[in-house]
Amino acid sequence: MRQGLTRAVAHLLPILVLTGVSLAAWAAWLGWDQQRDVHPDGSTTGPYEAWQVIGLVLTLLAPVCWAASRRHLAGAVLGPALGLTLAAFYDWSDDSSGLFIIGVGLVMIGSLVTTALVSSVFAWRTARARRP
Repeated sequence: MRQGLTRAVAHLLPILVLTGVSLAAWAAWLGWDQQRDVHPDGSTTGPYEAWQVIGLVLTLLAPVCWAASRRHLAGAVLGPALGLTLAAFYDWSDDSSGLFIIGVGLVMIGSLVTTALVSSVFAWRTARARRP
């Protein structure tokens, strides 16, 4: 019984840690910028700039690769996807049109696919490097 609990915690902990790291990274890179930019012609962009999203991706790349190299593939894939999805839902849920849920779904799908791809490539390269 105790060994089963230890094993469950060992599988769940990387997911929770990477979820927290993803939430913190979203808050640091994207959470403070809430205003849309209005251009002289009346068009709007934003609220995020490209450098903010690139910074978020690069920040999350290190913990995803670390978890994948330690063979915590579920944590490397599910943690960031869950964290980014929760952060996007919280950040965008005040949208009166209700279309924010489409963006949240796209964040979820994109982060799942991307972290799965990066994790599998990094885990494969790490396993290959460990072979004699």
